Amino acid sequence: MAYVPGVALLAALVVGCSAGADGNANGADSKAGSPTVTPAPPGKYLTLPAPCRAVPRSTLKDLLPGAAELPGDQQDKVFRGSAAVTYDTDRKVGCSWKSDAPSATRSLSIDFERVVSYDPAVSDDDRADTVYAKKEKAAGLSSSATPGPPEEKDKKGEESEGSEESGKTEDPAGADATGSTDPSPSGSSSESGQDTDGAPGSSSSPEEALPSRILDNLGDAAFLQDLPKRAGSTAQHHSVSVVFRTSNVVVTVRYAEQPALITQVPDGRELQEKAQALARKLAEALSE
Repeated sequence: MAYVPGVALLAALVVGCSAGADGNANGADSKAGSPTVTPAPPGKYLTLPAPCRAVPRSTLKDLLPGAAELPGDQQDKVFRGSAAVTYDTDRKVGCSWKSDAPSATRSLSIDFERVVSYDPAVSDDDRADTVYAKKEKAAGLSSSATPGPPEEKDKKGEESEGSEESGKTEDPAGADATGSTDPSPSGSSSESGQDTDGAPGSSSSPEEALPSRILDNLGDAAFLQDLPKRAGSTAQHHSVSVVFRTSNVVVTVRYAEQPALITQVPDGRELQEKAQALARKLAEALSE
């Protein structure tokens, strides 16, 4: 008769241990000491567009004067563009075009970079914003910075903080479509006036009115870098870069002109307007 209570006690102990083990398994993650980590959300874009088909032919005709007058085969070759070498078309792609007209050579290139964060605590968008911010800083600009303090502006009178930094850096996305980089300031009124071909002020006025700057209403963040250049005794070369970010994709548009004659000066305002217009079209196409 003493055996039965012992069996009952043993069974009770077994049930109690099982209940305690189940309680730890089900309740450990909900305790404050072991919080659950929620992965950061992925970016909006999982793929990239075909870059050489991203710009309509009608737009290319406007950006590349003289190309439409070429014979059929040559015209098709110009408008077809040249794809950039890439090893992962889901991460980075690009295309470039170039046309030679009697008055000037125009070149255009576009690049798409899809940014992916491998840190679960950092979203693709935040990582892309860091990539974009580095390009913006390389251009001597900052979307969060206010104009330089008076003491910095008084150092050289007419010299701005942005123009000084842009003179020390190359195009943030690399060389322009013609393969050259520009060491000259983009916003210095005095230096641009001295660089004219024996006619002070003839080309400096447009350049003074078109400094590198942050752009509004283009993607999530955007800037324009204006790079007028005079290469020794050759004609002036003028390049404009528009860089913008939309979600986890960073896009760069470069548009440049090289006049055929030394006496010719590129129209910086036109280059900027057309580069911005193309950038907005690309941003709209990405958002569709």
